[in-house]
Amino acid sequence: MSIQMNINEIINLLPHRYPFLLIDRVLSVEPDKSIVALKNVTINEPYFPGHYPHYPVMPGVLIIEAMAQTAALLSFKAGIDKNSVYYFVGIDNARFRQPVGPGDQLIFKVDLIRSMRGLYKFGATAEVEGQVVAEAELMCTVKSVD
Repeated sequence: MSIQMNINEIINLLPHRYPFLLIDRVLSVEPDKSIVALKNVTINEPYFPGHYPHYPVMPGVLIIEAMAQTAALLSFKAGIDKNSVYYFVGIDNARFRQPVGPGDQLIFKVDLIRSMRGLYKFGATAEVEGQVVAEAELMCTVKSVD
């Protein structure tokens, strides 16, 4: 069974807020397996005036962050307490294939590779119009904030 989430459900799970909430909608979730989410990239993004004014390009680090937020949503849908905080512990094999700019719709596909003692490893890609624009292996941990 595939699950979808709108922005209100995402806000209830992720602690991020403007300008760092980078996921607009979740298209599908298979708990403990995979998730597909999207971000609509607009000219109104707060980073475009400085990166770069005459040729706006979404910073790669924000694409990686959006993939990590997508991975966090997968973890929360798999039963991780939403009062926990999700931290990066590693990024491997990150590659940026082509620039992302205003008008693009990023589709994030994240698969759980393994989980062990509070550590999670994910394979993640970002696509625009079916072309991979970025990919990485992400390692994260979850800490309770109680």
